[in-house]
Amino acid sequence: MRAYERLLNYVKIYTTSIDDAGVVPSAEREFDLARPLCEELRALGLKAEIDEHCYVMGWLEATPGYENAPCVGFVAHVDTAPDFSGEGVKPRVIENFDGRDLPLGESGRVLSASEFPHLPKLKGRTLIVTDGTTLLGADDKAGIAEAVTLLEELIESGEPHGKIAVCFTPDEEVGCGTLCFDIDRFGADFAYTIDGGFEGEVVFENFNAACADVTVAGFNVHPGEATGIMKNACLIASEFAAALPKNETPSTTAGRVGFYHLTDLSGNVEAAKLHYILRDHDAKKLEDKKAAILALGEKFNREYGAGTVKIEIRDQYRNMREKIEETPYVVELALEATKECGIVPISEPIRGGTDGATLTLRGLPCPNLGTGGYGFHGPYEHITVEGMDAVVAILRSIVRKTAQMKKS
Repeated sequence: MRAYERLLNYVKIYTTSIDDAGVVPSAEREFDLARPLCEELRALGLKAEIDEHCYVMGWLEATPGYENAPCVGFVAHVDTAPDFSGEGVKPRVIENFDGRDLPLGESGRVLSASEFPHLPKLKGRTLIVTDGTTLLGADDKAGIAEAVTLLEELIESGEPHGKIAVCFTPDEEVGCGTLCFDIDRFGADFAYTIDGGFEGEVVFENFNAACADVTVAGFNVHPGEATGIMKNACLIASEFAAALPKNETPSTTAGRVGFYHLTDLSGNVEAAKLHYILRDHDAKKLEDKKAAILALGEKFNREYGAGTVKIEIRDQYRNMREKIEETPYVVELALEATKECGIVPISEPIRGGTDGATLTLRGLPCPNLGTGGYGFHGPYEHITVEGMDAVVAILRSIVRKTAQMKKS
């Protein structure tokens, strides 16, 4: 079975994770994909298991004579992002795509080159899109499909290989994908998350990340009696948001420049809440952003009264580059494998994070590889059959090269 065929099956299973659930997995529905994945691995002949936290792990033993090769791991996640509906996904397969703007079903949405300039380059490929009412779920069910297809191809071909470990995690999209990840149980010497964009992407530099919850306490009385008494929490929250740098948002920055991103704003006269994510590739600059948020809160409390604004900041993940540079062969291996498949690799800092960043900082080197997909987290998500096939080939080349190595 080809990777895209698996993807078409996987995306129909509703696995959207839930923010701030306080448990792993955040949604029981994630088991609806995890359980059959575990059975699929067992059917291929792997030793596989699933734990109470919805982590699926599987191991393909080394071919006789290759037991001394390092164990390479591949990681992908079962959940889809809560940013957009992931329920009732209806994928559409378009053969010999003409590269032009494409209406997405009857939704009124159009996948267009004006928003996605790479689209004409996909001309002639087989494109998989949504009907415009849901996301697709290629992030990261494509990564899962590619990993399982790799294993199937290796088993059917009889190609020699070292031990291979795979893990399919829950809750990556809500920042909890590695909370219960047992690295020792996984047993890999190094690994790769398959959770990036276009095929040939090899990422080992990501944002440092934190989030900030800003709570505003107002004071509500009848507006006819409000003079000198009312504190409108909504107005104060709006003023707080407007006080942060307008040129440091996701839409006004690029490359290694970080940002403040207001993701949620809710409330009434009595109380209001703002939720920010703070990002920067430079750890010092992220600390500066955290300090600026706190200083702004102190300023508002001086102006509107003590306790008007309360701020809670939590660190989320760090830039993996500082640790991955200690094991450069892991990146070099992926770059060489990509070139071997006739693809020019691209290693640019991503404006996001992966499970691999946390795993790397916990001691398991884990760069991120592309899945062949684009437009994640929304109705314009799309991927090509050919891109997925290329990713499987890259993974197979990584396995082939790893088999020629010796454990250090």
